[in-house]
Amino acid sequence: MKINWGTGIVIAFALFMTFILYFVFEVQSNSKYDNDLVVEEYYKHDSHFQDEMARIQNAHDLQYKPSISYSENGVKIAFPSTFESNKVKGNVLLYRPSNKKFDFDTQIALTNSALLIPQKKLIKGRWDVNMEWEYNGTKYLTKEVIYVN
Repeated sequence: MKINWGTGIVIAFALFMTFILYFVFEVQSNSKYDNDLVVEEYYKHDSHFQDEMARIQNAHDLQYKPSISYSENGVKIAFPSTFESNKVKGNVLLYRPSNKKFDFDTQIALTNSALLIPQKKLIKGRWDVNMEWEYNGTKYLTKEVIYVN
């Protein structure tokens, strides 16, 4: 049997489509490849984007800013001594980009102008820290990326 060039092109095209479909089905059916959105209710989250930018700008405009750092004890969030600890309200979201099962949220309760999130709550790797807080009626948003060893 002799195969002409037209038949060869059709066979090559069919093989290529089979190759692509195999990988599409493999990725969709295998739980190892997680296809979830980064944020639940993505469009609802984006509708508040301008408000979020205003809170980030408020935090950026502060003369003395809170600091977020990692040490062997855990994540320490330190507010400047000029802030009255009892007037700072809000929460801290520790977001794990690689697995949303590890995300957690904690209220800001300052001790000596600082908040310590213990090491035992954290696993190694990258964490996005989003701190939404309010002081004297002004809302702020501070975002940091930390790496836990």
